Amino acid sequence: MKTLALLFALLFVSAPSSIFDFKNLHNIDGGKLSLSKYKGKKILIVNTASKCGFTKQYKDLQSLAEQYKDKVTVIGFPANNFGGQEPGTNQDIKTFCHDNFNVSFPMSGKVSVLGLDIDPLFQYLTTAPNPDFTGDIKWNFEKFLIDENGKLIHRYRSQVTPLDPKITSAL
Repeated sequence: MKTLALLFALLFVSAPSSIFDFKNLHNIDGGKLSLSKYKGKKILIVNTASKCGFTKQYKDLQSLAEQYKDKVTVIGFPANNFGGQEPGTNQDIKTFCHDNFNVSFPMSGKVSVLGLDIDPLFQYLTTAPNPDFTGDIKWNFEKFLIDENGKLIHRYRSQVTPLDPKITSAL
């Protein structure tokens, strides 16, 4: 009977309509990370890692955050899903980002972006309709551009750098 009740309840749980529906996110310091505070502004969500060949993109992410601060908020989501390239604690990650790249844009606490323990936000982002592609994240530093209403409008693989015209022209 419990199984039947659970299945019935799941049938009536509505799918998220935007990223603003995700309420249980945490920042790198363990506090609440509210995406709804960015309503009316674009958001670039990036899965990051400190020991990756793409880690140098932190510099351009910081530059993008500064140069386009009136148009977009960059948010980093550290993840250890690819090659163990984000092994540290949240404090280790925060210190690394500050000391090496002077990162001041918001960072979430460490999440999973792939597999059975995928964070619900990334489950949504990897399946949400967009003109580019859907499916699993392939590596660190993939980017998701969200519009002012919380909808995914573009997705970019790791090789597209933060200051690439593909991104900046969409801001």
